[in-house]
Amino acid sequence: MKRILLPTLAMLLIAGLAVLSACSDSTDPVQPAQGRLVLNLTDASCDYDEVNIVVIGVRVHRAGSDDGENPDEGGEWITVSDDTFTVDLLTLSNGQSIVLADTLLDAGKYTQIRLLLDDGCTVVVGGESHDLEVPSGEQSGLKLNHPFTLSPDVIYSATLDFDACRSVHQTGNDQYKMKPVIRVVVDAISGGLRGTVLPVDARAMIWAVAAGDSALAWADTLTGEYLFSTLEEGQYDVSFVPTAGDYADSTRTGVTVTAETVTDLGTTELRAADPR
Repeated sequence: MKRILLPTLAMLLIAGLAVLSACSDSTDPVQPAQGRLVLNLTDASCDYDEVNIVVIGVRVHRAGSDDGENPDEGGEWITVSDDTFTVDLLTLSNGQSIVLADTLLDAGKYTQIRLLLDDGCTVVVGGESHDLEVPSGEQSGLKLNHPFTLSPDVIYSATLDFDACRSVHQTGNDQYKMKPVIRVVVDAISGGLRGTVLPVDARAMIWAVAAGDSALAWADTLTGEYLFSTLEEGQYDVSFVPTAGDYADSTRTGVTVTAETVTDLGTTELRAADPR
């Protein structure tokens, strides 16, 4: 699928969905049993000069069939990012954010997110830099209990809202310790559409159009199948436009896209064009 016009969405949703704007030419296409997880990082303004954290990875926990009250039992831990970088949290205020992770994952239930931090975190106060102690930051990560379900062909976008002011505490002269206060805010859960256009030799392009949003997909040249995997929830008009042969356009109006669901529109048969 290729985005033609960006929807009028919040900035975080745009950042999270932009990476899925193409299916036909993507080197990392969404598979039938997978969805895409996007995690962003933001912060509120604060009186410190800087709060610098050293990120070395992000993990999520996929629930096992026998998971009980303890989210660490059963299932598996999956690394969704192992990038290492330093960021001043105070540069991520007033609507600014960065992408922590953007990856395909098997569909299913997930119970926890962990943000891994390394040594070298600092806080700058009055122009002077101080070491910032982060307990268990590297070994087990900062634990965020945030259960979510990832559906096939759907994007789940969330933001880690890191409250630097409430997280940093002075424990002595020139000594600072972090007790992280982080909220996980769900930005968007996309929906999708799939179906088949026949005959295959019509080489149909399919438009999904809603207020402020227009997306394009192409029917597969062998099967006629198509997929929109990152549509915002709402009502769409879906048009089927042949690019080969002598066939007429077809449109379905009022198609509902629901978050966490890929709606199957079934088979659309294009009729022969009126010879007049």
